[in-house]
Amino acid sequence: FAAQRHVLTYMEDAVSQLLENREDISQYGIARFFTEYFNSVRQGTHILFREFSFVQATPHNRSSFLRTFWRCFRTVGKNGGKYPSSFCYLLTAQEYHCLLQLLCPDFPMELTQKAARIVLMDDAMDCLMSFSDFLFAFQIQFYYSEFLESVAAIYQDLLAGKNPNTVIVPTSSSGQHRQRQPPNDCSPPEGVEASLFYQCLESLCDRSKYSCPPSALVKEMLSSAQRLTFYGFLMALAKDQRINRALGALPDKGDLFLDPAMDQELEKLVAQVSGLSLSGPTSSSGDTPARNSPRINSPWKPLHQRRKMDAESEGSNEETDSSEN
Repeated sequence: FAAQRHVLTYMEDAVSQLLENREDISQYGIARFFTEYFNSVRQGTHILFREFSFVQATPHNRSSFLRTFWRCFRTVGKNGGKYPSSFCYLLTAQEYHCLLQLLCPDFPMELTQKAARIVLMDDAMDCLMSFSDFLFAFQIQFYYSEFLESVAAIYQDLLAGKNPNTVIVPTSSSGQHRQRQPPNDCSPPEGVEASLFYQCLESLCDRSKYSCPPSALVKEMLSSAQRLTFYGFLMALAKDQRINRALGALPDKGDLFLDPAMDQELEKLVAQVSGLSLSGPTSSSGDTPARNSPRINSPWKPLHQRRKMDAESEGSNEETDSSEN
């Protein structure tokens, strides 16, 4: 159970943060620190503003990041963007990457580009995508990244007529997004045979130590196809709501812009801010200066952020003191 839930990963991270922030933690105790840390792991907020190596370290971290990205930016898909269509707003891959970096500053652009290619089916990275299309493609690419690297190698072997039923180790140089050769008049039928492709995937899922989509759902998804391309397979994965439910990070596409719990919190915040502005003094005279509105206390921040903020504030105080002198 401990290995399946990656308990050791979280214990090591908790101890690392404990040692890094021991001066702050000593003020209220180690027991409270561990309670807050594992509560954040349970709630899925522990991945906020963390390094990418930690964000992708466990399946729970990946699903937590997907859920957080959806909850934070679902209103961008509904109300934001620069190019409104009749149903949604569209952004480029670079703009989606900027949103990802707001949650994980060192999030790699390569993963964003791979997710965009699932939607765009080509290398035109400046094309526009809806939030829902990008989100479900990004979910497949991010959560199943190692699996997809192995699938890409299998697909290339099938195209070349090789036997892919060998152990495949995913690497950054594998062929998931190799440049496609231009077709010619003598080219064979596009893609590979779906039944043979599934047999290879089934064998891969049986021996893989990484997260894989349920093989039964993949088999059903491919049952109606005779041939398929690699990107066609990725798009089918991204659009399949049964695979989305099995992963469990995002709601169904029809409920993508609904989040009652978050909406309720936003309504409370808006009401609080509106109440502060309405309760402030009004003056018809230009001579009376307006009184500053009271500040709203910021929410609790993880310990690994507190120390950084303290260091920044100390630096700003030093600059102020030197300027006054």
